[in-house]
Amino acid sequence: MKELLRTTDPTIIAFARALLKAENIAFYEFDVNSSILEGSIGILPQRLMVSNCDHSIAIAVMRDNDIDLGQ
Repeated sequence: MKELLRTTDPTIIAFARALLKAENIAFYEFDVNSSILEGSIGILPQRLMVSNCDHSIAIAVMRDNDIDLGQ
């Protein structure tokens, strides 16, 4: 499993999830509970993880939709 995206912006996470679902790419959300516990400060990022075999396709989908992956 590889990290695809790390962000504190909930709108980017929602958009990325929708794009991955549309492409039938399985993903896992990490750190969701941690970011909820900290409130609305927005200091703890959430991460989207994908399998190793889907990672390059997922990167292409994110880049095609102008989502900055910080890579």
